[in-house]
Amino acid sequence: MSKNMERSLWGSRIGFLFAAIGSAVGLGNIWRFSYMAYANGGGAFLIPYGVALLVAGIPLMILEYAIGHKYQGAPPLAFMKVNKKMEWAGWWMPLVASMGIMLFYAVVIGWCINYLFYSFDLSWGADTAAFFKHSFLQRPLDSTTQFTLQSVNWKIFGATFAVWTICWGICYKEVNHGIEKACLIFMPLLLILTIVLVAWSVTLEGAAEGIKSYITPDLDKINVFKNGLNPILNKPQWKVWTSAFGQIFFTLSLGFGIMITYASYLPKKANLVGNALFVTVANCAYSIFAGFAVFGVLGFMAHSQNVAIDKVATAGPSLCFVVYPEAINQLPAANEIFGVLFFMTLVVAGLSSGISLIEAFACSIIDKFNVKRGKVITAICMFGFLGSIIFTTNIGLFVLDIVDHFINNYGLLTGGLLECILVGWMVKTYLIRKHVNESGGILQLPVLWDWCIKLLTPIILAIVISMALWADLSEGYGGYPLWMLLSFGISALLLTLIPSIILAFVPWPDEKKEHKPEDEHLLT
Repeated sequence: MSKNMERSLWGSRIGFLFAAIGSAVGLGNIWRFSYMAYANGGGAFLIPYGVALLVAGIPLMILEYAIGHKYQGAPPLAFMKVNKKMEWAGWWMPLVASMGIMLFYAVVIGWCINYLFYSFDLSWGADTAAFFKHSFLQRPLDSTTQFTLQSVNWKIFGATFAVWTICWGICYKEVNHGIEKACLIFMPLLLILTIVLVAWSVTLEGAAEGIKSYITPDLDKINVFKNGLNPILNKPQWKVWTSAFGQIFFTLSLGFGIMITYASYLPKKANLVGNALFVTVANCAYSIFAGFAVFGVLGFMAHSQNVAIDKVATAGPSLCFVVYPEAINQLPAANEIFGVLFFMTLVVAGLSSGISLIEAFACSIIDKFNVKRGKVITAICMFGFLGSIIFTTNIGLFVLDIVDHFINNYGLLTGGLLECILVGWMVKTYLIRKHVNESGGILQLPVLWDWCIKLLTPIILAIVISMALWADLSEGYGGYPLWMLLSFGISALLLTLIPSIILAFVPWPDEKKEHKPEDEHLLT
């Protein structure tokens, strides 16, 4: 593709919506949302989650659709057309997605593939925690060497290679032939699997207690003003709010550059507001709906063990790989079927999001360097797989937890903040709002959106980022040694930021630099 006008387009609106929802609805909605909610008070987590959706999720989803659609390009091209000095931010977003998140995301999908096969004969045995930590992840029994890199787990290595290969096969073709067709299969299948899973889970004995804890908020867990203002900075309630905002960005694929990229493939007339609302609401509704399955099973386990819900398991990335297998063991019948159903759901959800994490960076490269799509996808998947290997080792879970924390609390939220600055203060929000309202659709974007993007959303994001940084500087994160936080957390940000700055210095082909004449006087 030598010119923007030759960009591929979605074959249909339903194809675009399925792809956008497929990117948003993924492991983050089941695997990550479940342990975030469990760790942050169940029902209490839903309140800041809903606030984050309203003040950041929906406004920024509309913003990303508008940028991609108006400037007909992935983030680097779109940002460059707004302000050349911001092009680096346009590179950083998709690099964080494909060379940051996708590196560990592919491994988690690999875990799910392994557990899908384990489900056929319940290979995890009676002690699911020990199986996951030691037999599966191969963590040493001696806690003094738990952070020592020892070996690669070849089962996880093979499954991770399979994930990258599947994603390569889907992304190799143009979006209307590859990603669109894959999501037209994945999304209906995922919905059917989830409905069956929830229906099964909520009928388990004791499930009602788990669901009650899920939908009943404990306001003390989110009230940052409890017991006065001092010392407000060190209050644990901030963790719930920062986790909720991080989860909204992760689950909606905001700050990844994905939605900007997907919107660039839309035709001239597209219902941007309606599409954005549909995707955000559908995604969050799915997360909340799938949560009934997780907490239904937690209630069942609490009933079986005669303990409180919060004593059933330890929250964290391993929740689905310890709690669910243990619950499956305790089912009175059809244990294997339930296990296969659950892990098949996770695999399908993971693949639907994984392909979008690759696409954003691939489109960025194609836009700037006019390289054939097949070569770009092949290179990204090869380097991505090599980067995933560290997560397939015996310290892979620790590295995953660290990278996930730093990328979500700093990378994604900062990406959203930069978008607000770009549109709110460089291109002028009313210009973008005018484009959105003229692009088609019944719903019109109100002036209130301008103030969200210019003031409300960036102020809140800045506060959330600041509080996350304060917590990490004052307390550290997760009890990990400093060398691991620097080697994997900070480096994950730097290894995506530095190439972004370098790529921004490479000149664009002349035909890509074109601005619409009416925009020129509005650019700063």
